[in-house]
Formats: sequence, C-alpha cells, structure tokens
Amino acid sequence: MNSEYEDERTFAALPPAHGRGFAQSWWGLTWLKALEDTALDTQQLKQGRKYARQGAVGAVSVRPGRITAVVRDRDGTPHRADVLLQQLGAESWDRLLDVVSGEAGHLAALLDRDMPPRLVEDAAGAGVELLPGIGDLDPECGCEAWDHCLHTTALCYQMARLLDQDPFVLLLLRGRGERALLDELQTRSAARGARESAESEGASAGSGSYADGTAAGEGPAGVDAEEAYALGAILPSPPGPPALVEFPGDGPVLDSGAAPPEELDVEALKFLVAATAVQAQRALAEALAPGHADSSLPEPLGTAQDTVRLAAAHPGPRVGERLTAAGGRTSAELEPAVRAWEFGGAEALAVLEEAWSPEPDALARVSDQLAALWPEEEGRAESGRVLRADGNRWTVAGSGVQLRYGRDGRWWPYRRERGRWWPAGPAEPDPGAALATVLSEG
Repeated sequence: MNSEYEDERTFAALPPAHGRGFAQSWWGLTWLKALEDTALDTQQLKQGRKYARQGAVGAVSVRPGRITAVVRDRDGTPHRADVLLQQLGAESWDRLLDVVSGEAGHLAALLDRDMPPRLVEDAAGAGVELLPGIGDLDPECGCEAWDHCLHTTALCYQMARLLDQDPFVLLLLRGRGERALLDELQTRSAARGARESAESEGASAGSGSYADGTAAGEGPAGVDAEEAYALGAILPSPPGPPALVEFPGDGPVLDSGAAPPEELDVEALKFLVAATAVQAQRALAEALAPGHADSSLPEPLGTAQDTVRLAAAHPGPRVGERLTAAGGRTSAELEPAVRAWEFGGAEALAVLEEAWSPEPDALARVSDQLAALWPEEEGRAESGRVLRADGNRWTVAGSGVQLRYGRDGRWWPYRRERGRWWPAGPAEPDPGAALATVLSEG
C-alpha cells in the first residue's frame, strides 16, 4: 500500500493472479456475485477477469463511494475505470455502529480482518445492507461503455482481492475510514459501559437515585482523583479466583431435528465437546492448585499424543477407529498407549514409547538404587530376581516384570502381557516401590 488517509486509501498494483481465485472469503465472493449478476455481457466479464489475472490493473484508490484504477489494454492504452457504490447515510451508520459496538465479537472479528456472517446479518436486521447486491456496483470508464466493460470488470475482480485481505476497505467504500470508525466505536463502547454501570448502581440503591444518592438523570457526581487514591486502602478488594468446578458441564444439544450435512460426524462432534469439557475442568483445577503460577507450561501435544489423550476418554467404536488412523498406531499399539496415558499422561506415554540410555553419572546412581533392592548378592541369586539392563529398562529375569527409568528420575512398573510390555502402575520415586506394585499384582 502506497498511502493511507482518513478518507482515501491507495493500494499498489497487485501481482498477476495466476492459478488462484480472486476471492476466498465469503464477503469477497459476495462482491463478485454482485458484479456477475449485474453485468449484461458475459464476454466482457471473461475478458475483464483475464485482464485482472494478467496484472493489467494499476494502483487502486478507494474512497467513500468510489474505487478508481487505471486499466491498460493489451496494446498498453490506459483507461481510467471507476466503480461507484452508494455510501451509507448518517442514520444507517448510527444503526451499524450500534450493532458493532453492541457485541464484542463483532469488533474483535473486524480487528482480526474478518467479517463474520452474523455481523452482516445483524446489520441487515437493523436495516443496513453492507455488501452490494444486483445493480449496486455502478461503472464509469474512459472507454465510454455504458455497462460494465472489461476495464471496470477487471477493477472489480482486483477489488475482491483487496476485500479478502481487509474488510475495512468495504467500510471505507461505504463512507467511513478505519481510524474514524474505531474512534467512534471506542466512544460508544465507553458510553455503553458507563450507562450500564450507572443503571446497575441505580438499581441497587432503589428507583429514583444512584448508589451515591445522586438523583436519576443527573449522573454520578464523581470523586476527586486524590480522594479516590487515598481511599484505596479501604476500597473493596478485587474479586478472587473462580470457584473450582466439581464436574464438567454438559455439552449443547446438537439434535436440531434436521438431518446433519453428510460431511459432519455428529458422534465425533459430541465426543469432542464432552472431552473438551473434561479438559477445561481439569485445567481449571490445575490453575487453582497451589504453586501453579510458578510452574512451567507443558509442552504442546503433537497429533500422535493427542489422539492417545482422546482415546483415553473411551469414545465409541467409530470415533476410536478414526483416532487410531489419525495417530499412526495400530489398535494393538493404541491399547497400551491409552493405559500409559491413564497412569501418567504425556510423561508415561514417552516412557512407553521411547528407549534411551542414562548418562554415566545418572546410571551410577540408578545402579546404587537397584542394588539396594537386594543388598546381598547371594540373596538376589537365590530369589531368582536378577535384573537385566537394556538402556533405561531393567527386566526381572524370568518374571515378566520390568522397571523403566523416566527422564524425570521416576520409576515406572511394567508387566508383560499378550507378548507386549504394558504399564502396570503410576510412577514412583523409588524403584523398590515401583517393583512392589507390579510384584504384588503378580
């Protein structure tokens, strides 16, 4: 973009659009539909689209009610092309600003360069049509064509690319620049917040007056800044943390009575909603636990780990099959992975699936811990409990029992079942405790 002013924005010529559509956003596609439904000559549409695709449209100037660009013919002849769109009147802008400021999600979406359908629907409900319809795009061109020519058509296709990137361009075309629009929205949001606060205070103090005794209609008298600062020590404390939620909430009812789209797996969606509720409840409990503020953030889960986490929630067979396929494991491999997750989450899963060798210093300490399990060498031999080492894994010979040493220094008990090693319990700081867990089960 070369320049930006309050009432005009000029965008540098865009590169040719080889191999891509002119619009991906729904509002950009709606803009093109208004053009294509209006133009009478489909051949001009095709030629204009070709011109735009080849980069024949120069810098585009956008200002209230009009977009302008120079479009060059194949022989280089320049033509000034303009497309006009009616600006919104003062009353329409007033209603539109009320719609946007009335819901935080609308403004957040615009700031994220998005225009959700609900915003446009809410605006239409207030009598404001944001997007153009049939006949709303009025062409003017130096080639003196009376309808949309290939030059104004090329300009419209190029405009769709600009709208895709920034819906504020459409609002400027309708009459308001981004800066003025945001300033007005901020003013309205502040006024709305003050009004709601005053109404709340008035309601708590009884009809006819505010909480400070000011008569309704006069507005709160306010407090001097120095006085407010001096009162800081006796003002109410800020609200504390939220209360622990004992049970995860129920998901929404998804049965609307209408048949779902073929591509929507309702069973999978219900499962994901329920699993998310459980995860949210667990995350809140962790956040409220002592020392949480000083703890480090966990590493984000990869797809293979996350499928195990979801499978540990025991979904139905169809969802289970999808998780198995997505995680890159067979069903036989997923079973012990799920059991590991149930014993210790991502750390337990890593112990199941990763083989590694401790550093020499760590190995010496580990060996001392294991030697303490049977202090007498002859007693160890008599019991038949000989430990065979393989990296971070120590197997009790002839018993189908194994200890695995985690990277965090904890010990995990394992048992051999159906020809595969399975987690047999949670981690223990002491190898003897971990071994006792698995031996007692035997």
